[in-house]
Amino acid sequence: MGRVTGRSCIVTGAARGIGRAIGEALLDEGADVCFADINGAQVAEVAEANRARAEAGGGKVAHAAVDVTDRAQVRAMIDRTVEAFGKLDVKFNNAGVNKPMNFLDVTESNWNFIMGVNGLGCLIGMQEAARQMIAQGSGGKIVNTASIASRQGFDNVAPYCASKWAVVSLTQSAARDLAKHDITVTGFAPGVVATEMWEEVDRDLMEIGAAQRPGQAMEEFSAEILRGRVARPADITGTTTFLASADSDYMTGQIVMIDGGMTLV
Repeated sequence: MGRVTGRSCIVTGAARGIGRAIGEALLDEGADVCFADINGAQVAEVAEANRARAEAGGGKVAHAAVDVTDRAQVRAMIDRTVEAFGKLDVKFNNAGVNKPMNFLDVTESNWNFIMGVNGLGCLIGMQEAARQMIAQGSGGKIVNTASIASRQGFDNVAPYCASKWAVVSLTQSAARDLAKHDITVTGFAPGVVATEMWEEVDRDLMEIGAAQRPGQAMEEFSAEILRGRVARPADITGTTTFLASADSDYMTGQIVMIDGGMTLV
């Protein structure tokens, strides 16, 4: 028996990076997992690639294409998951975007894009998951992806920082409101993680003149990490599976830092 055997889970932003790793780790410990992403073709490939893994863990796998800022699509994703697995126990609001711009250059469109996915998308995801869990009457767990950027501001990713502070606030607000329904709401805050998203951020930082060579930004951001290296997705999943499991039942409204000691707060 794995820590999440028999639990029905959704992970958004699961076509790659941290989201894919979260879903795969859940499968390894017996969960049924719906991998969801705005890139429908890619997330379908991820789900197919994990069918053997699901069978080995005793669970099932599904996938859904979803724009997390579109409530109807989020509702359809949840309905698809319930149809496939019979219920929804755990919802990971992991989908996120970033597009670095120097502070004085930040535009309304940059702000709205990032806040839309990272902030509004998180809110909609929590609301619709909670409605399903309340209807089931058996409680549930909602887990949100924050960031070290939810603890301090950085000059060339201001909207991203604001959006991740919003995730923390939304987590706390939802935890207070949903406790009466036996729904816990937690989150985790990664630091520098070697994923495709960071590679994109690295290129963007060079384009705006905040870095002069590939890898410079990661080196500078990670110089103070007490563990001495950047994270890999596998460094995150021990905590995310814990947050999806009964082991974390007495936790709610909390954000777990997983940054290797980069930010001590």
